[in-house]
Amino acid sequence: MHISRRSFLKISGTAAMASGLGLSLKPVRAHAATFKIKYARETTTICPYCAVGCGIIVAARNGKVVNTEGDPDHPINNGSLCSKGGSISQLSVNKNRLDRPLYRAPFAKQWKTVSWDWALDKIAQNIKKSRDKDFTFKNGRGEVVNRTTSIASVGSAALDNEECFIYQKFLRSLGLVYIEHQARI
Repeated sequence: MHISRRSFLKISGTAAMASGLGLSLKPVRAHAATFKIKYARETTTICPYCAVGCGIIVAARNGKVVNTEGDPDHPINNGSLCSKGGSISQLSVNKNRLDRPLYRAPFAKQWKTVSWDWALDKIAQNIKKSRDKDFTFKNGRGEVVNRTTSIASVGSAALDNEECFIYQKFLRSLGLVYIEHQARI
């Protein structure tokens, strides 16, 4: 039996209509959609992902992010966003986002939830321990250098100029030599 493509489409369409695959010829009722940014407070910000600095408008209602979109008035991106910037709302609205610190002891197999105070104290202790172990007061020529080479830092493009300045001062006060920033990488 030979069936042409046209006959096959007619038979398939008839079978689909007969089996009720959701095809309906009833009139559709139209209704106006409510905007998710209605009654939301809009704030402009900078995308934290790369060092380009695209502008984003964040709409929040009752302290919750309800929408993010590119800022059409921003001189860098003129309202467009890359795929990472377009999904920026997932930084805030995400059921998988951690909201408390986790710690895994050396050689342990499981992570455990710890308090913020404990985690910050542990970080401070580890920084002090690493710094004290390798701190150099004077170099080989007897010149005062006050530095450590056992700690390094890579900054984030999410920091603004003032935050970078403060962070840089903090790292220099610890004696760090290896300081880098995402904008230069």
